[in-house]
Amino acid sequence: MSKYTLLLYVLLFFHKINAQTKPNIIFILTDDLGYSDLGCYGNPFNETKYIDSLAKGGLRFTQAYAASTVCSPSRAAIMTGKHPARLKLTNYLVGERKDSLSPVNPPNWQRFLPNAEITMAERLNDLGYQTGMVGKWHLGWGKEQMPWVQGFDYNRMIDKNGLDYYNYSIISNGGKTVFQDKGTDYLTDKLSDYALEFIEKRQKEQPFFLYLCYSAPHVLLVPRADKLGKYFWKTEKFGEKYNTNYAAMIESVDDGVGRILKTLTEQGLLENTLIVFTSDNGHVGLPELGPTPAHSDILRKWKGHVYEGGIRIPAIWFWKGKIQPSVTPQYFCHTDYVPTFLDILGQKTDISPDGKSIWQVTQNPEKALDRGALYWHYPHFSNQGGKPYGAIRLGDWKLVESYETNKVELYNLANDLAEKVDLSKKNKAKTKELYDSLILWRKEVEANMPIRKKG
Repeated sequence: MSKYTLLLYVLLFFHKINAQTKPNIIFILTDDLGYSDLGCYGNPFNETKYIDSLAKGGLRFTQAYAASTVCSPSRAAIMTGKHPARLKLTNYLVGERKDSLSPVNPPNWQRFLPNAEITMAERLNDLGYQTGMVGKWHLGWGKEQMPWVQGFDYNRMIDKNGLDYYNYSIISNGGKTVFQDKGTDYLTDKLSDYALEFIEKRQKEQPFFLYLCYSAPHVLLVPRADKLGKYFWKTEKFGEKYNTNYAAMIESVDDGVGRILKTLTEQGLLENTLIVFTSDNGHVGLPELGPTPAHSDILRKWKGHVYEGGIRIPAIWFWKGKIQPSVTPQYFCHTDYVPTFLDILGQKTDISPDGKSIWQVTQNPEKALDRGALYWHYPHFSNQGGKPYGAIRLGDWKLVESYETNKVELYNLANDLAEKVDLSKKNKAKTKELYDSLILWRKEVEANMPIRKKG
C-alpha cells in the first residue's frame, strides 16, 4: 500500500467519524396546532402520549412564537431564518381576501419562496447532510420553487386534494406522482410511512435532516374512524368543549411521532438525533369547512390574528443526553431555527438579522436570553377574521398596531396573558418606545404595507 493510498484511507476514516458525530435533525411541523392542544401543554382531552414523552424528556418552551399568524410565511421563515416581511411573503399562498368595508386593501406581496433564497436544507446539504422533506410544502408550485430544487434529496410532497385526508396524491422529484390514494390510506399515516422510509434507507455514513410537515390537524377535520370511539365516550365529561374529530387527528400525528421514536431506538440513533416538534401558527378558532376545531382557553384570538392565540405555539426540543428535561419561559421565533442549527454544528450564525441562535437556552434553560424584540407583520385579511395588524414583543411588553386605524394597544404579558387590559394610555413612554421600534423595523425590512383606498 502506497503512502498516498494510506493517507486517503486515513482521510476517509476521519471524514466518516466527523460525519457520525454530527447530530441527525428531525423537524416535525404540524399545521394549525394550537398552544393548548397537547397534553403536555395542559389539554385534558387530546391524547398525545408520545409527544408528551418528548416534552418530559426534553425542553418544553412556554413562549415559542410563529413568525406569522398563517402558514406560508411561517414556513418561509423556518426555511430561511428571514422574517416574512423581509421576504415579502406575508400571506398564505392563495390568500386573496379583501374587505369592502375596510379603508385599506392588501399590499402587493410575494406568492412563493424564490429559488435564490438559501434554505435550511441547502445549508445542511453543504455540511454533509442528506436531506428529506415529507408532507406539506406550501412555498410555491413553480418548477423552480419545489422542495427538490430547494435542497431536499428525498421528497414526498402532498399535491392534489391536500385539504382532505383521503383521495390525495403525493409527488416527488420533477413532479412525478409516486402515490395516488383511492380512499384507503390515511394521509397522516402515509406521511409517517415516508418519514420512516427516509430514515431507514438513508446513507448510514452521513447525518440526516428530515423536515416532516404533517398537514394535520388542519381542516378538513377528517379523522381515522377507529380513533373516534374513546373521544366520543368522554365528550360529556368535558361539557362538549372539545372536538372529537380534531382530537383523533392529533392522535394520528402522535402515533407517527411514536413510530419515529421506535425506529430511532431500534437503529441506535436516538442519542445522536435532535428532534424538534412545533406548529406553524395558532389553531383555527372559527367554523371553517366544518365546526370549530379548538379553543385557546386563556389566550386571545386564534390563527389569522397577531394576538397570542394566533402566534404563540407549542415547541419541544428533545435530544437524549444533550438536552436536559426542563420547561423554559424564554421566548424565540421561527426565524431562530436556522442559526441555532448552524450554531450546533459550529458554523457562523449571522445568516440573517432576523434570527438568533438559542442553543444556549437548551443547555441552560434558566439563564436569561437577550433575544431582543420579536416582530409580526400581517397586512392582510385572514379567513379567520384577522385584520391587517403589526406587533412587537420586547421583554414582557407587547404592542399591537392596527393598519386600518393606526390605533395601538399595549399589554404586559407577564400580568395579562389574555391581553385584556390595554395599557397604552397609562404607560405612554413604553408605548412610544415600542411603537418607534416597530416603525423603524418596518422601514429596515421595507415591509409591504396595506394600500389605503382613495376617497
